[in-house]
Amino acid sequence: MMKVNKLDTNLVCVGSIGKSRGLVGEFFLNSFCDPQDNILNYTTVLIEGHEDLQLAYIKKFNNKFLSKIRSIDNIDLLKGYTNLKLFINKSELPSLEKNDFYWHDLIGMRVIDCNNNDELGEVAEISNYGSNDLLEISPSGSSVDSKKRQIPFVKKIFIIEIDPENKKILVDWPKDF
Repeated sequence: MMKVNKLDTNLVCVGSIGKSRGLVGEFFLNSFCDPQDNILNYTTVLIEGHEDLQLAYIKKFNNKFLSKIRSIDNIDLLKGYTNLKLFINKSELPSLEKNDFYWHDLIGMRVIDCNNNDELGEVAEISNYGSNDLLEISPSGSSVDSKKRQIPFVKKIFIIEIDPENKKILVDWPKDF
């Protein structure tokens, strides 16, 4: 089994370990999948920084997910694992339709303003603080300035086109914003 490193490009984060439930080491699993139930489809889930640990199960519990780490049967031991990320190999992801993509595919793409063809930077990460997803843009060597930006991921309004072949995203976003 491999050591889980967040920088490993073959891994995708699909969830995290939430708060404990009961006394035998069960915990609420936070699914980052869309739809969230897709977390139930993965056979091998790796725990950040712990190559020797495996999940015993993931099951639906009301509108949440419960899980348990195989060798942990104690609520006190489990507390040290809260908030650790859960990963799968990219090879376990289902194939997508044309014009669909995974968020991790956008990381590193160049972001170009469609109004004047200025390069605003590269997608560093994608976050969500409530209303919608945000592309977090970091300046690159060919950026028009050294400004970090957050651009709402709203297709046909701010996100005009995604070109995976040329690794670029065309946006309608003024460089002075």
